[in-house]
Amino acid sequence: MATATLQATAAHNLSQSARAEAAHDPNATTNNNYIPRGDTTVTLNYFRPPENGDKPHNYVEKQHEGTPQRNFGDFDVDVPIVDIRGHESEYTLDKDAFKVVSNLPDSAERDFVDDDSIKANYYPEVEKLLLDNVPGSNKVFIFDHTIRRSNPNAHRAPVTRVHIDQTRKSATERVKLHLPEEAEKLLQGRYRIINIWRPLNGPVQANPLGFASSSSLKDEDLIPIEHRYPHRTGETAGIRFNKGQKWHYLSGMRNDERLFLECFDSEAFKDGTKVLGGRVPHTAFHDKRTPEGAIGRESIEVRALVFGP
Repeated sequence: MATATLQATAAHNLSQSARAEAAHDPNATTNNNYIPRGDTTVTLNYFRPPENGDKPHNYVEKQHEGTPQRNFGDFDVDVPIVDIRGHESEYTLDKDAFKVVSNLPDSAERDFVDDDSIKANYYPEVEKLLLDNVPGSNKVFIFDHTIRRSNPNAHRAPVTRVHIDQTRKSATERVKLHLPEEAEKLLQGRYRIINIWRPLNGPVQANPLGFASSSSLKDEDLIPIEHRYPHRTGETAGIRFNKGQKWHYLSGMRNDERLFLECFDSEAFKDGTKVLGGRVPHTAFHDKRTPEGAIGRESIEVRALVFGP
């Protein structure tokens, strides 16, 4: 449950970010209001397979001493990344597996520290957002959310490893897990998993989110990883580096903006389809242009099953 300390911290950060947005000087490069913008080169952390050839896996909960949290490694690669600010409308779910929606009203949820309050106030907004912006969608089931904060004591911090949250296998299992009575019928139509990502203390200065166009990935770039919970096993995807992958970010993302990240789309796996979406690698990254004293990013991602047409 939320504590008074957490509530005060969240309220402070939100008001602080609002002041930062109002005071932002686009020509300043040394003060802590400066937001890096434009195309650049960044270092991203990619998947390295287990040396012994075993199936990659990681444990969701912290393991006992002597049991590794995961059996695979990683390595860094410098890649060019494109700022899509001003060109947001050029990117679509069917082609890129990401899209941006801007100029949304303030959320009824103010603090984003209490799970029950988030579910009551923010989930309905996300459901409407999906139905309004995913053509043909007719049913949404939100199954979880994660809040990330850039401080040492945060329960979840921004993830600095290139990954995709779901695979075809885990998306199908999600439908069966959450909607067992309807699953057989729902799996006969189009089904997707879409994350709705937004900052809580925008505009984002530090630890922005990078995302690669689905159309620039090859099938062999995706490596299934067992995601081991105490009572079940899911599946995520690590990403093998390929120089053809096209990376993007949205500079200074604001609280009134939402980023749609499509982790799976059943339509993309059909023969003859023109849908190239359904698999968007993403990761937080460090921008070397970030000024000293920049506000650490705080964000929420809400994960939903989306059905139709």
